[in-house]
Amino acid sequence: MLKNHFKIALRNLWKHKVFSFINITGLSVGITACFFIFMYVAFELSYDKFHTKVDNIYRLVTDIKTPSETINTDATSWAFAPNLKPEFPEIEAFVRVQRSGYLIRKDNIKFQEDNAMLADSNFFKVFDFKLLKGDVNTALTAPASIVFSETTAKKYFGDADPIGKTVLMSGDAVPAVVTGVMKDMPGNSQIHADLLISMTSLTQKFRPDIDKQWGNYGANTYLLLKPGSNYKALEAKFPPFMEKHNGKDARESKMFAKLLLEPMKDVYLHTTRGGQEVGSMSNVYIFSIVAVFILLIACINFINLTTARSVERAKEVGIRKVVGAAKGELAAQFIGESVVLCMIAFFITIALSALLLPLFNQLAGKTVSEGIFTTPGYIAGLFGLSVVIGLLAGVYPALVLSSFRPVSVLKGRFSTGTKGNILRKTLVVAQFSISIALIIGTIVVYDQMNYMRNQDLGFSKDQTLVLETDNDPGQDAFRQAISGLPGVKGATLSSSVPGGGENGAYSEIENSKGDLQVANLALYFVDFDYIKNYGIKILAGRPFSRDFMNTDTAQAMIINEEAAKLFGYATPEKAIGRRFKQWGREGKIVGVMKNFHYRSLQEKIDPLTMRVEMKALNKVSVKLSAANLPSTLSQIESKWKQYVPNKPYTYYFLDEFFDRQYRSEQRFGKLFFNFAILAIAISCLGLLGLASYATYQRTREIGIRKVLGASTTGIVNMLSIDFMKLVIISFLIATPIAWYFMHKWLADFAYRIEIQWWVFALAGTLAVVVALTTISFQAIRAALTNPVKSLRSE
Repeated sequence: MLKNHFKIALRNLWKHKVFSFINITGLSVGITACFFIFMYVAFELSYDKFHTKVDNIYRLVTDIKTPSETINTDATSWAFAPNLKPEFPEIEAFVRVQRSGYLIRKDNIKFQEDNAMLADSNFFKVFDFKLLKGDVNTALTAPASIVFSETTAKKYFGDADPIGKTVLMSGDAVPAVVTGVMKDMPGNSQIHADLLISMTSLTQKFRPDIDKQWGNYGANTYLLLKPGSNYKALEAKFPPFMEKHNGKDARESKMFAKLLLEPMKDVYLHTTRGGQEVGSMSNVYIFSIVAVFILLIACINFINLTTARSVERAKEVGIRKVVGAAKGELAAQFIGESVVLCMIAFFITIALSALLLPLFNQLAGKTVSEGIFTTPGYIAGLFGLSVVIGLLAGVYPALVLSSFRPVSVLKGRFSTGTKGNILRKTLVVAQFSISIALIIGTIVVYDQMNYMRNQDLGFSKDQTLVLETDNDPGQDAFRQAISGLPGVKGATLSSSVPGGGENGAYSEIENSKGDLQVANLALYFVDFDYIKNYGIKILAGRPFSRDFMNTDTAQAMIINEEAAKLFGYATPEKAIGRRFKQWGREGKIVGVMKNFHYRSLQEKIDPLTMRVEMKALNKVSVKLSAANLPSTLSQIESKWKQYVPNKPYTYYFLDEFFDRQYRSEQRFGKLFFNFAILAIAISCLGLLGLASYATYQRTREIGIRKVLGASTTGIVNMLSIDFMKLVIISFLIATPIAWYFMHKWLADFAYRIEIQWWVFALAGTLAVVVALTTISFQAIRAALTNPVKSLRSE
């Protein structure tokens, strides 16, 4: 029996090649898209789960309360972890890490390693990053020890064994010994580094007193708790610990730190404090919903296309019933055909997935999977999903087809009834509601990305070249040398550039009441040309000037509007001349600058201070002329090699660098757009099926109307109007749902668009155009059919 069902299924599929192609294509594309989204979601949910001890690893974070604000940071003081471990038996081990950049040299090979990381000696005991060479117990113990990743080790040593070899580290050429080679860190880790440097290099060699600095925040700290420990109970013990060790200093400085613990497995998707890499749980939810929608649309298509074809098989069913076929047997036959079709779609999906995976990885901006066969469970799940889709999607058509009354069918009076029509129309409404919601979502995402790209940032980032000098002694001579080049409009030194992070500084600034108010403020160290070169507007007072070199280098500060508001000044002018104390410097505010976006547009503009501190500058920003750019870059490179010979010549353009902050949103937008297009395309196939069914049902009516003089346009309008009603209903359903979800998505941005009425109008217009195009194909074909053919059986 099964063999017979299988044969009939294949014969029917082959006999109706166009139908089979459309149906299998819709299913294959739908399942492939769903499979890719599933892999993406699984990858996002898998972050840091590969650590065997992840259930006991927690990230230590800090809330810093000052009289001005509460700062929620992922950083900790250097002193926290070393002092926590001896006092709390629940803590088995701790690891502090700090991402930084280091110049690494071996003979004539030199690279600026921007993805380097300082790490405590327990790093490989707490985390499951695989050490291929070296001893996990000692690799990061001694000062000036380095562990390279596989890829980084090959840059310096090729295929030779690097263990025990010496490289030179930083601009001071500190000798460092290679003590290990680790496997490249996996993509689903919030901790990423191309090389690790022993934390003792900092705590014992470069800054031996740093472990005692309770107010110096710069480390990310992870605690490994003993099995069975309650992290909330441990968290409750931290306030007395802080009072014991730092209470007096906290009261004097008016900065109170509260320690909290975040489960490591939750950090990537759930933290609100940031980190080396963070994801978005809302994006995971959105893509999961899109996957379900695409799968639902594919199943709806199958039902609509199969029932649209049911009239062609009505007589077959009638004859089989007359000769004794049971209803259950016929249902099993049609469900079997559905499963066969899904199995064909399954194998096509496997081929499509293998072929398109590299493109999908590129689109996602990360290696979601090395290959679809690397995780056999995914393939097994995909096979099971295909079978389930075949069974579920085939049930309704099977019940409809097996319920035909043979007498009515064989007399030519076949009709699937009002209930069938209502169900099919409901399914089309569901399809187009999803499609219109996705169109609205795509427009909103694009509009937000466009807004972020074109927003007035308050500074000039175009044609700005940035070079990292690592505080090289020749950096100022280099700046002066390139300032005279024909293609250079200006050059400036600083500790930070917009989008590149900033220092945080304990500050005391005189407020509007005349008191020194404590706050932890963002700080840029700059030279005298920074404000001019970046086109930052001064609202009150003056910029830094060489005319006041003696005072500006030691006693002057410029703040932004937000800082002026924080300290209670109604206008920027009232902040001029007020006192400040910051990092050992005392002086007066000489200027207030207009707010500019020194961080991503996802974050609000916080108070910012600027000071001239020539010893703390490590970046050169060069404003270029657009004319003859290659020649200018070549001349800059020549000057670099002359004045900064120990560092490799590397640079980036600020506009590209600043825009990298939005890479995750841009990737989300691209993925969303592509899956929305797929969903709309699959929906059109379903609409084509229903249009095909409707025109077949009305073939004789169309013939009579043509005989009576109806025009082709009139017939097309008649056939189209019912479907346009369905699209309008879909629009009314989709609009509030799409508005709600996109409004929630936009809430993650500090600076965002308002969803305008035209977004919905455009989405509705696009849906109508797409639907009309799809329907018109079938309607015009029916209208042009010779009426003699449709009426000859009457």
